[in-house]
Amino acid sequence: MTALPDAPRALAARRVFIDGAFRSALVRIEGGRIAAIEDYDPDAAGDAAVDPASSEVTVLPDHLTLLPGLVDSHVHLDEPGRTDWEGFETGTAAAAAGGVTTIVDMPLNSVPVTTTPEALAEKRAATVGKLAVDLAYWGGAVPENLGSLVELAAAGVVGFKCFLMPSGIDEFGHLDAEQLEAALAALAAFDGLLIVHAEDPAHMHDAATLGPRYDAFLSSRPPESERAAIRLVIDAARRTGARAHIVHVSDGGALDDIRAAKADGVRLTIETCPHYLTLRAEDVPDAAGEFKCCPPIRDAANQDLLWQGVVDGTIDAIVSDHSPSTLELKQQGGGDFALAWGGISGLQTGFSAIWTSARARGIPLETVLPLVTTGPARIAGLGAAGRIVVGAPAHFAVVDLDATYTVRAAELQYRNKMSPWDGRELAGVVEGTYLAGVLVYTPATGVTSRSGREILTVRMVAKAADRADASISGAAMARVEEMHP
Repeated sequence: MTALPDAPRALAARRVFIDGAFRSALVRIEGGRIAAIEDYDPDAAGDAAVDPASSEVTVLPDHLTLLPGLVDSHVHLDEPGRTDWEGFETGTAAAAAGGVTTIVDMPLNSVPVTTTPEALAEKRAATVGKLAVDLAYWGGAVPENLGSLVELAAAGVVGFKCFLMPSGIDEFGHLDAEQLEAALAALAAFDGLLIVHAEDPAHMHDAATLGPRYDAFLSSRPPESERAAIRLVIDAARRTGARAHIVHVSDGGALDDIRAAKADGVRLTIETCPHYLTLRAEDVPDAAGEFKCCPPIRDAANQDLLWQGVVDGTIDAIVSDHSPSTLELKQQGGGDFALAWGGISGLQTGFSAIWTSARARGIPLETVLPLVTTGPARIAGLGAAGRIVVGAPAHFAVVDLDATYTVRAAELQYRNKMSPWDGRELAGVVEGTYLAGVLVYTPATGVTSRSGREILTVRMVAKAADRADASISGAAMARVEEMHP
């Protein structure tokens, strides 16, 4: 591993990802932000290439690539309330280890769920001193709060998550077709975003027990359950003019409807996940609960369709949907897929899993990188996150793209040590992660700083200051990254 400086004044490399392409560049850093981007010839580095301490410029060795810090807009950190599943401390450490510097936390499975300003304040209070990376928040849209979404928006969430089927958590109810339209209409009034778990229960075949065979679980959630729900969202978004986003699309057959909707001007974006792009139903072992997720991992032919959607731009983002639980919940029922908790632990390994599969398919990294940086940042309204551009936070991932490693679940940063990629060899080793210009992670040291900030709207900052909300500490306010709505 290469020794990296803790707080460089400038980083230079032969390969820096800027404006959608790689080039040699020198990136200057001041006050935690990118101050300048200059042309740079690593061959002219002189003594700095041999002894970085001799210069204010740190020249990365040729085998390392400087990437913008990755962005993951779909992460379940489960705190407060279910910190035995995950938490801000372990979850953000996993992000940093995977080169991810900005994440957006889902409104479930924490207790309370993030469906009121008070619940958001409670979640914010739980983050203090724990964030290894920057953090924004999704709110929830549930039947009980459809008349007050604007209040939760003013509290600082970047958008609203809903389900069209039971979420698996009793305290987070799902919306029917009428409620979906009502939510979209309410959000259209202030250009809010609704992100939707799109599965239609009318097309599912749930059972109290399915047994240990994965094909039984897969059959219980057919592709039509996704397609019907996605069509419902498209129609409602078209009528209301609202912005809608479909989370974790697993069905490649749904992409034609999505392409048509986008061509018609429907304000629709979609995401898929590393597990759908890199794992196949044919390879899921019996009784392997760590592979269970909803919607499910489908077959190889379906995976080819998803990759086509990546290449042609139909898919806007690739995000982890990191949704961990305890080992006991994953193994309950002795391997029965109906009883195991559904959710993939993939935050730390997401980038390397995607890059490994993309490279095997001959897909260039330039095609994939926007989907793990600017794509999710744009969906969540995170400004310059995921970009190396003057004025942006100096968030970087230093990666050896050709190096490989074998995933060892026991060595991952998650609270519960499990991974469907356990034992697999992946390419792309993160040698260092910088947050606001400070080195916060290396494989040798682990996480060395908890300097992550919350990302909230300016409206939240003003509101909190005006009311001097006792639930939000002065320390928490100092860690806020102000974002205009």
